[in-house]
Amino acid sequence: MSKKTLNNEELMVEENAEVTDTPVEQEEETPASSCEEKLNALNDTHLRTLAEFDNYRKRTMREKAELLKSASEGVLSGILPLVDDFERGLQAAETATDITAVREGMQLIYDKFIAFLAKNSVKAIDTDNQPFDTEFHEAITTIPAPTEEQKGKIIDCVQKGYTLNDKVIRFAKVVVGE
Repeated sequence: MSKKTLNNEELMVEENAEVTDTPVEQEEETPASSCEEKLNALNDTHLRTLAEFDNYRKRTMREKAELLKSASEGVLSGILPLVDDFERGLQAAETATDITAVREGMQLIYDKFIAFLAKNSVKAIDTDNQPFDTEFHEAITTIPAPTEEQKGKIIDCVQKGYTLNDKVIRFAKVVVGE
């Protein structure tokens, strides 16, 4: 029986030793392993976020490049019917004897082209008897004003200017009275 008791006591001692050793080890490892797990989780999240951002950046650059390529497609396909009209007008002008009909045809094509520009938010800059404004006009020369009222105003427009969505895409080249 003493062997059994010893075995039981040894078992109890070994069990107690295991029980006491395990919590002590867990207490020492728990804060370190917890911090290490948090560090690994944060590092993983950080790397994933960087990868997602890099993918987003690449995708938006690709989409922007595609948009730039296809944006001009719509404008150019809208101009093609105008080119067809000009070609027909030029063919008609070669054999036409009535200059008025040719002039009317060219006026129709011009009106169609101006309507196309307006549809695409392109507007001509008004220069008729307007005061000179460096935001919209480029003075190519100045001349003495014929009247006192025309000083600082536009006398003549040499080249029309245009805006696209209220942004100047070409300044109007004008002659200003001084």
